[in-house]
Amino acid sequence: MTLLARPQPLTAATPVQDRFGRVKRKLRVSLTDRCNFRCPYCMPEAPEFMERADRLTRLELQRVLRLFVSELGVTRLRLTGGEPLLRRDLEAVIEECGELRALGLERISLTTNAALLARRADAIKRAGLDDLNISLDALTPATFAKLSGGRGVQPVLAGIRAARDAGLSLKLNTVVIRGMNEDEILPLTRWAMREQVSLRFIEFMPLDGRGEWSRERVVTQAEILAQLQAEFAVEALPRGNDPAAYYRIGSDAEIGVIATVSNPFCASCDRLRITADGSLYPCLFSQRGTSLRELMRSGADDAALAASIRNTVWHKDAGYVAHPGYVERPIAMNSLGG
Repeated sequence: MTLLARPQPLTAATPVQDRFGRVKRKLRVSLTDRCNFRCPYCMPEAPEFMERADRLTRLELQRVLRLFVSELGVTRLRLTGGEPLLRRDLEAVIEECGELRALGLERISLTTNAALLARRADAIKRAGLDDLNISLDALTPATFAKLSGGRGVQPVLAGIRAARDAGLSLKLNTVVIRGMNEDEILPLTRWAMREQVSLRFIEFMPLDGRGEWSRERVVTQAEILAQLQAEFAVEALPRGNDPAAYYRIGSDAEIGVIATVSNPFCASCDRLRITADGSLYPCLFSQRGTSLRELMRSGADDAALAASIRNTVWHKDAGYVAHPGYVERPIAMNSLGG
């Protein structure tokens, strides 16, 4: 493996953008494709995980992240999986990411199923993590088990409590699938309101690892809001650049809805993704990526690496709006991150 020495400070960042004029400020980085859950909307039934040697080393990872922040204008970083808490060195990875704050990084986030969070919440907070997105698809134990590959909900709830106790800001994400958990919308909303936790419902996206998606199984934004309106006063809030549309529920609670299928937000997308083996995917629906790992291991310098990134991002597609329907691709969600 050929690597250059630690990169020297670069010039002021020129934000990377695509041919539609969308500037990219957020980067989601998968630290592993492995997961302790088997969620049907994410994981194939018989996953084939990458070898450790194929994964970016910590040095390679930090080189890429430094480039994105110092030269390409990324200001927000989200660490994903698989399940990133399976990485024993997660705290060290977060600390190394924290070094990029001096170069313009504003926020370090983590996406997790929270089953392993209770014993590490304090440590990742001390390492420099700012906030969490936690998957919680049901409160009913039987439904939760069906949506997680047989796991229990209590460790997740314990992880949520530990994160709050550690002072971490968090949001809960619920993927809603018709015939599985649409009856959890109101119980989850009531629970989130009592716990004063931010909750977002996500339409079932055509990216599941088992090819079981169909439009009939999508519980749409309108249907989610109809359930909420049956019990609460619901008021739409001004739309920002977040993938979720937010609504005031009752007097002071907020609920988000990510309506990728029924109301795509692709025109404002400011996100990019890197897999654990270093492939850059400019869109969640991209069918192929550009291997930054191979460029680095073949001796490419930072200028060549940045040029490849800019070229890949420039050719980013319009998004799901351009190719509605199920997306066929060789990579599953557990490899690409949420």
